[in-house]
Amino acid sequence: MAGQLKEVRNRIKSIQNTQQITKAMKMVSAAKLRRAQEAIVQMRPYARKLQELLSNIVSSSEGSVGGGLATQRPVEKVLLIVITSDRGLAGAYNANIIKAAKQAIADNYAAQAAKGQVAIWSIGKKGYEHFAKNNYTVSDTYKDIFLQLTFANVQACAQAAVKAFEQREFDVVDLVYSEFKNAGTQRFVVEKFLPIPKVEKKAGAANDDFIFEPAKEELVAELMPKILNTQLYKAVLDANASEHGARMTAMDKASDNANELLKALRLSYNRARQAAITTELTEIVSGAAALQG
Repeated sequence: MAGQLKEVRNRIKSIQNTQQITKAMKMVSAAKLRRAQEAIVQMRPYARKLQELLSNIVSSSEGSVGGGLATQRPVEKVLLIVITSDRGLAGAYNANIIKAAKQAIADNYAAQAAKGQVAIWSIGKKGYEHFAKNNYTVSDTYKDIFLQLTFANVQACAQAAVKAFEQREFDVVDLVYSEFKNAGTQRFVVEKFLPIPKVEKKAGAANDDFIFEPAKEELVAELMPKILNTQLYKAVLDANASEHGARMTAMDKASDNANELLKALRLSYNRARQAAITTELTEIVSGAAALQG
């Protein structure tokens, strides 16, 4: 009985220590989430408007406006830029992104995958470790971006993808990431990066009329790489905020689960202790009765 009580006490102490860790991690993630959320909320309208503007210009223009970055080619070689996190303890966050990437390959690029023509650039260590372990063609060049999350580092990845597309190393480039909604909700999306998607005109809709200064070709050629850099940076900021939100939620649930487990263990401990006291009293009474007899 004494051994059982000691085991329960040790479990209670261990869970209390774990709960302190989960509460501390929740507070850290909450502080980081606030900054990450402010960054993406400020960035998102700007990035979306630029992307919409570029797509509208490419869609409403004829000829070679947009250059090779807007050219639709037969899809033979595919690049997925998968944005995960560097650390775990964020619930199913990383698993859902990896699942979305695999589902995109299965749904859209199964033929290319069978030929080994699907490459993955992983931003974040968790995605790289998974794909490398499962024998995917994955690059670790940009997996450490979250160690120093700056526009310049993300821009290097975007420019490399653009250059690879222009040199026909890939025929299509997709982004796989989590779009931040709130601390408890993320939307896992697969978004077209290259070629620049065109907006489908609705029947009877008026054409967009833009006045260009300088010439349209010159302006688009100058703005297009910058808008693509912004698009990828927005996706990375979305993923960063989503990670901290998912981790904060996971640690909050872990702390609640620890409370429930502590209640059950304390109840079990009190019952065992009461049973031990009752047994000792019974032995004392029985011994006294035997001596009197």
